[in-house]
Amino acid sequence: MMESAPFTFRRIVIWLGRIVLGGIFLYAGYSKIFFPNRLFWPLPMLKFSVLANLSNFRFQVESYKMLSPAGVSFVAHTLPFAEVLLGVLLLIGRRLKIWGTAASLILLGFVIVVTRAYLLHLDINCGCFAAPEPVSIKKIVEDSVMAALAIFMTVFAFQEARRPHPWSGGTPSSKPPTSGDDGRKDASDDASLARLPT
Repeated sequence: MMESAPFTFRRIVIWLGRIVLGGIFLYAGYSKIFFPNRLFWPLPMLKFSVLANLSNFRFQVESYKMLSPAGVSFVAHTLPFAEVLLGVLLLIGRRLKIWGTAASLILLGFVIVVTRAYLLHLDINCGCFAAPEPVSIKKIVEDSVMAALAIFMTVFAFQEARRPHPWSGGTPSSKPPTSGDDGRKDASDDASLARLPT
């Protein structure tokens, strides 16, 4: 049956969302931290390189003209590391309902911010990755597609969490366990399950 198959449309979307969005978040955060300056050694130069890259990202955040100086500094110094962490958590796939919801909210925020900049005709870079990329309809569509994928992945993760795993050998039951005479029926059911291939 399709409901008990290990690979369904929902599971494929969840798997695809984890790999694609996890990779994008991981690279987006990494590029903000380590590009364009890539001095990894010695440690003082690494620190200088990272601070210079975060300062460059700060100018990109400030160019949207939405936040106070304190807000701009907070976003510039926390968002890249949050993206790296979220990317790793999505790739791992544990507690996907939580991290999928977080990814959906962040991507919806990106769509709103980029759309606002486009409608205001701001001649700025989106700041999504280290490479300069102007705000455009193309960027709005890309962010919208990623947001839609994150939402579908999250909704399907919630739905799958209510269902038994297809390889667990169990089936959902709407009746509570019984005792007494029904115990014989339960024992018979257990024996039937034991004969199922594993």
